[in-house]
Amino acid sequence: LWDKCRLRSAAMAMATGGSSDLTAQGAQWLQGAKEAVMQMTKGEKKDEDESYSPFQSLQKAAVLQECRCFNDREINPRKCISILTKILWLLAQGEKLTALETTEIFFGVTKLLMHKDQQLRRLLYLVLKELKPSPEEVIIVCATLTKDMNSKVDLNRANALRVLGAIIARTDPTMLAQIERHLKQALVDKNCFVAASALVSGIHLMHVNPEVVRRWVNEVQTALASDNPSVQYHALALLHQIKRQDRLAVSKVVASLTRTPLKSPLAHCLLIRFAKAMMEDGGSERDRALFDFLEASLRHRSDMVIYEAATAICSLTSVAQRELSPSITVLQLFLCSPKPACRFSAVRTLNKIAMAHPMAVTPCNMDMEGLINDSNRSIATLAITTLLKTGSESGVERLMKQITSFMSEIADDFKIVVVDAIRAMCLKFPQKHRLLMTFLANVLREEGGFQYKKAIVDTLLSIIARVPEAKEAGLSHLCEFIEDCEFTLLSTQILYLLGVEGPSTQEPSKYIRFIYNRVVLENATVRASAVSALAKFGISIAYLRPSITVLLQRCLYDNDDEVRDRAIFFVTLLTGIDSGATLAGKSAQSLLLEPLPVPLAALEASCREYLAAPTERPLSIDDVTIDAEMLAKMQKEATSKAAAASEDAGPAADAPAPAMAAPAEEADLLSRMPEFVHVGARFTSSKRVPLSEVGTEYEVVCTKHLYASHLILAFQLNNTLEDQLLSSVTVALDLAAVPGLALETHVPCASLPFGQPGTAYACLRRLEGVPVGTIPCTLKFVVKDVDPATGPTDDEPGYEDEYQLEELEVCAADFMKRVAVLDFRAAWESVGNGCEVVETFSLSYNSIRQAMEAVIDFLGMSPCENSAAAPDDVTKLTVLLSGVFLGGMQVFAIVNLRADSNRAVGMRLTVRSSDMTVSQFVASSVA
Repeated sequence: LWDKCRLRSAAMAMATGGSSDLTAQGAQWLQGAKEAVMQMTKGEKKDEDESYSPFQSLQKAAVLQECRCFNDREINPRKCISILTKILWLLAQGEKLTALETTEIFFGVTKLLMHKDQQLRRLLYLVLKELKPSPEEVIIVCATLTKDMNSKVDLNRANALRVLGAIIARTDPTMLAQIERHLKQALVDKNCFVAASALVSGIHLMHVNPEVVRRWVNEVQTALASDNPSVQYHALALLHQIKRQDRLAVSKVVASLTRTPLKSPLAHCLLIRFAKAMMEDGGSERDRALFDFLEASLRHRSDMVIYEAATAICSLTSVAQRELSPSITVLQLFLCSPKPACRFSAVRTLNKIAMAHPMAVTPCNMDMEGLINDSNRSIATLAITTLLKTGSESGVERLMKQITSFMSEIADDFKIVVVDAIRAMCLKFPQKHRLLMTFLANVLREEGGFQYKKAIVDTLLSIIARVPEAKEAGLSHLCEFIEDCEFTLLSTQILYLLGVEGPSTQEPSKYIRFIYNRVVLENATVRASAVSALAKFGISIAYLRPSITVLLQRCLYDNDDEVRDRAIFFVTLLTGIDSGATLAGKSAQSLLLEPLPVPLAALEASCREYLAAPTERPLSIDDVTIDAEMLAKMQKEATSKAAAASEDAGPAADAPAPAMAAPAEEADLLSRMPEFVHVGARFTSSKRVPLSEVGTEYEVVCTKHLYASHLILAFQLNNTLEDQLLSSVTVALDLAAVPGLALETHVPCASLPFGQPGTAYACLRRLEGVPVGTIPCTLKFVVKDVDPATGPTDDEPGYEDEYQLEELEVCAADFMKRVAVLDFRAAWESVGNGCEVVETFSLSYNSIRQAMEAVIDFLGMSPCENSAAAPDDVTKLTVLLSGVFLGGMQVFAIVNLRADSNRAVGMRLTVRSSDMTVSQFVASSVA
């Protein structure tokens, strides 16, 4: 094009005899043509994925104005279709219509039902479902669509049934009786679309008016025999909804259908899910016929049914590895399927199986290695993470070489998944930590976002914490990373770790340079963290203290006041260590290297109170208290964090803390509450004991915290009634059956709204001995009726009410702390048999494992030397137990178990301690 323009310009100049004016015009035209070509070239480079919406600047007022054409004498179907589409788009975007606007549109739409245009009619049905008419307008809808339900056009009949079913379910379920006859006839209609529409309407109506829908059971069973896949699928779904309250009826339906093959693959998948749910409800006694049905479904001709059956078997609770073999074989065939959906579903399911049964997935490793280079990056990522979970120690090097080239081709989200799997592998094979940490250090220096870098740093921190041999190398890699780290949060996290772990390494002085570089080169936040890390080296290592003091003195003139304050504080602290100076009654080591005994929020609140009303006595850390509201808030935050951590964490070893950690931490904070500051140090805490069933009106769970002379009962409360607000909630205790306990104080839950957990406390004083027995409990409260739509009002005074709870048992295990010993035999012999008690029992349990777990709970002691690890089919077992009784007395027990029959286990219990009374008390706790 450019050459043609240039030739044409030259020809024009020659034809005019070289006239200067024409030459200038030709040059201008040539320049314009050149610019046009450049614009065309730029336009070709425009992003082809850029989307354009015809409704981008659509306004609700303009659409409502256009709706007036619905009342025209001559209806234009194309124009009405365009307006209806705009209305649906506005509703889909979340646009709210007022009642008046909804009514105007509704009456205009009903007039369009007189038109015969089929495309317009289909849009009318959609709009009627989305408009949500008022109960008064529903009557008009029923009258308007009754003709369509009796129409000879099957498409209109089916759509009318769907629309009416959805509107009645959403507005006025009592009107179902008016169209029940039409729905029952449609259930057995010859046209599959009409029958399926009636079944779908029944599924929706089952939630709002189940009594009427249950009368259709004969018609639904007739529809279940249909040859149409869609009708059969929806009929099975509705039949299950009708009978789901009757477990026996559901089992009969499932059992009958498993013997007669279904023609619909969708219905077959649904039946597999029902069968699996019944197997899970059956508990330990699994229905073998249903399991055989699942295995037979693995040989179905439909890939969808095969995958559903394999997934159901793999997700069964306590499934044995030999039972997984057929499913894994089928999934292994899916890995080689040409369909990406089959490959993805298979590798995702194998990834889940590898969390619980990694050895069962090992035969698929060769096929999954071929998926590493799959064009679908999701499949490749799942394949790699599964291989990292199931791979052997000898194949780690080969696998890491494949991952190295793979990491540069995927996005950060997939890289995070791979990094989490590498963490699990490193914790599984700690001998390979050097190879894996080197890989992580290399990818840490590559380009990536914050979440990706944070995942790598967290993985390195986990490896350092769980593999002691990896600490030196891990700290070195992190020191190299912070030299070029652009994320403040990661730098401060690593500096904190260096301050904690660095002083205990073989050569701590090598980390000083990396830390001090941050003081010189980084922002104020990182500089402040570096100052704190340097101070920890000075406090922990005496020979480095003078050098650290000199470095900190250079920070006294920093531009940031936080850095200066920290430097002044630590310099003063370090110079006073040799002279034995303390701060607030605590040494520098305990002040900086040990965790605070109270939360920072409680410390801040106490400081504010002291500044508001100072006294001559200086504020001490021992004077800091925590109120019940702050404790409840902290418990809620801890629960949410633990839930998030359990979801994000892999199946590997850095799992959440054990169940006893939460009650123990809660008890330590309880002793800081003003009502309980006198109880002293905590001795032990029990497991959580439910006092009401899950799903009842008020859910109550109790945790018992034992102190030297007191027993604090913490009641976790949950109000499941949406229309009630509880206040002044307490748990009344009848202590007549336990004479050794006396009620000292109650701490009620001030407010307990719907869905928001609360806590109430009761402090019991132990009068004498070791009191055991059952305590009747009653939940007492003031209840206010609440409108869920508007919330509580201050005008409602409320009324007192109570709710009966289960009895709370105070048993011997509550006075025993679980403490294991390394050498049980030596400890057993050192106590001697002077205070030995031997008892024999016959226990009613199905297996030795069940009896062992029950005895351990009864005694409240800890198994030693891995003696509680035994296979399920063992016939004889000896368990070694150890614990510390209230007062600090060591107690040991040997439990000999043997299987006498299928439902009886014989036990010989031998208890030793330094006090015969304690030995007899512990031995009698099993009875």
